[in-house]
Amino acid sequence: MRVISGLARGTQLYTLDGLETRPTLDRVKESLFSMIQMKIPDSNILDLFSGSGALGIESLSRGGKKAVLCDKSRHAISIIQKNIEKTKLQDKVEVLNKDYQKCLELLKQRKEEFDIIFIDPPYQLNIAVKAVEKILEYHLLAKDGIIILETDEEQRELEQLESLEINIYDRRKYGRVKLIFLS
Repeated sequence: MRVISGLARGTQLYTLDGLETRPTLDRVKESLFSMIQMKIPDSNILDLFSGSGALGIESLSRGGKKAVLCDKSRHAISIIQKNIEKTKLQDKVEVLNKDYQKCLELLKQRKEEFDIIFIDPPYQLNIAVKAVEKILEYHLLAKDGIIILETDEEQRELEQLESLEINIYDRRKYGRVKLIFLS
């Protein structure tokens, strides 16, 4: 896995071993970032289930202002920190070793808002829409901000999203991986 574009272009990133995480494939990442490229410059980014930190790091490499990378796994946090150091983006990143709910509560207390929020939890946990619900409840999404949800259960997520006051403005499919774009 590598940084595709920007300041850290070509940098090979460390990844997590095992089945707990599933890095976003380069072809999916390339397509995703070409779709949101115009929103990235000077944006605040939240990568809620960060894994290796690849999505947040890619965003910063392409001109994002600041990123909060959150993961509850200590091993993931260690990998994220190595990747931040390798890409020399330390001054733009805050790393939080917290469960997603505790992370969102902290960000609410700090009255933070994000222009781009990535939600890519372990698929089997069925918590993506719960995270979206909390983001909306805590007013963490900036005006004109977007949420990108990655899932393999698109229909389940779409049904659950119906009850929320959020716009589904695009959906993309890449084999098993589905991206749902919310605003």
